[in-house]
Amino acid sequence: MSKLRSIFSCVLAAFCCINCLAQAQDASKQSTKKPGNHIVISKQDARLYVIADAKGDTLLNVPVSVGKNPGDKQKVGDCRTPEGTFSIIQVQDASTWTHDFKDGKGVRKGAYGPLFFRLKTPPHRGIGIHGTCFPEQIGTRCSEGCIRLLNDDVLKLSHLVGVGTKVIIEKDL
Repeated sequence: MSKLRSIFSCVLAAFCCINCLAQAQDASKQSTKKPGNHIVISKQDARLYVIADAKGDTLLNVPVSVGKNPGDKQKVGDCRTPEGTFSIIQVQDASTWTHDFKDGKGVRKGAYGPLFFRLKTPPHRGIGIHGTCFPEQIGTRCSEGCIRLLNDDVLKLSHLVGVGTKVIIEKDL
């Protein structure tokens, strides 16, 4: 009986992984701008808002994590989230991406969640809005400069924004 239960658990886990990957692939295909929406990120409140331009309605309001250090990004490795007005230049399937957070636990699978919304943040590169393998850290200052969301919230975001969407990252106060 325990062997059957173990097989069932493995099949269920595989189905869940396949389903999450399919959702991420579908969402990354929806890379065109959704008309009339923009993103506002409050570093101070650790929140991301999707605002409908036409009426100013808030379509999404979710917690985020931002750079470990306050202030505007100055250089590579400063663990600050850039401030200003940017745009999404690419939506990528990040479900297979890995990262070593230098926490002694090595490379982690699923480090960026299902999607990575790459931002144009000159002169800085590699900044984005993405999911996380650390859901318990959402709402804190813990990233290397990107904006992290819960993985489910990244999928919700993918239905509201796309390439070309304006992203406003507010200054720390």
